[in-house]
Amino acid sequence: MSTLQEAPSTDDVLAITEDVWRSLVGEDEGLVPAPPAPGPYDTASPWSATVTVSGGWHGSITVELGDDLARSLTRRMLAMTEDEALEDADLADAVGELVNMVGGSLKSILPGPSALSLPTVAAGRAAFGTETVEAARLDAHWREHALRVSVHLPTNPPA
Repeated sequence: MSTLQEAPSTDDVLAITEDVWRSLVGEDEGLVPAPPAPGPYDTASPWSATVTVSGGWHGSITVELGDDLARSLTRRMLAMTEDEALEDADLADAVGELVNMVGGSLKSILPGPSALSLPTVAAGRAAFGTETVEAARLDAHWREHALRVSVHLPTNPPA
């Protein structure tokens, strides 16, 4: 019978997410950690993205954010003004890049060698299978917008 492997701490997830966030939106635009909200991420128009790590460590990292935050992030990443139209592909690229950067940075502090998958992005809430368990979660705000980063581990990791 397999046992759960060690996961990054919430402090690790916060530190890495803050570093990535500042690199994307600017030095004066920090995240504010929030008390963990119970239950699934709740927003009217969510975006979610997930990367998986496999090799010396197995798990997934997911970022969830509302449409307004996804739009603000995308505009900053692409140096677009508020009046420029955004396509869903632009939003998917930005949200995917956010999870890719957070996941890659977390992978670097986990046992390895490991590989990082390409991001899977959805205009919708992330769903987690019954074969995983949430091992770490960061709820934070940027301005008035909520962001969640979670780390899930397989309940039976590969040997």
